[in-house]
Amino acid sequence: MKLYGYWRSSASYRTRIALNLKGLGYDYEPVHLVKDGGQQKQPAYQQLNPAQLVPTLVDGDVVLNQSLAIIEYLNEEYPDPALLPTAAKDKALVRAMAYDVACELQPLTNLRVLQYLTGPLGLAEEQKIAWVKNWFATCFSGLEKRLQKHSGEYCFGDAVTLADVCLVPQMYNAERFQVDLSDYPLIATISQRLKALPAFAEAAPERQPDAQI
Repeated sequence: MKLYGYWRSSASYRTRIALNLKGLGYDYEPVHLVKDGGQQKQPAYQQLNPAQLVPTLVDGDVVLNQSLAIIEYLNEEYPDPALLPTAAKDKALVRAMAYDVACELQPLTNLRVLQYLTGPLGLAEEQKIAWVKNWFATCFSGLEKRLQKHSGEYCFGDAVTLADVCLVPQMYNAERFQVDLSDYPLIATISQRLKALPAFAEAAPERQPDAQI
């Protein structure tokens, strides 16, 4: 199994967490999103990922893109431990929390969006930061309310789920952009608890071979 990713990509980060939780070994192939104009744009990588994004997972003859699709695949092919509850209602609740982060927040704050803001649109750095903080506040205010209803030790009860896998990488970005987390005590507490787990700690950006600290 091989994972193509970038150390600071939240989508790559969540995929690493899922692989670690499943106890799956993999070879790691760095794809630098800035160097050489963005290595994800090189023809060889586009053969694996036409969208020019990370991560890409290769499992035998299976080539997959999009982190949520990859994690769902891993959860079905390697079901222990499960990252989704059994009941349909509970699965939907967990997915809703995961999608709050991975589908609503992360796409608005990822590298290519931020590059477009400060490049073609000509926004200043402080305007870019204001953009990021606005979308964190919008997303986290709703997620905090979901956690008030459904969290236990983790986002949904006391078992690690897809929601947790998505939360921690975005918290890394929140800290990177110095987002004020005082209004989101459950998000902050659960994230700290998760980061102490080996599967999460080993997936941290600063522990990756391509990390640039």
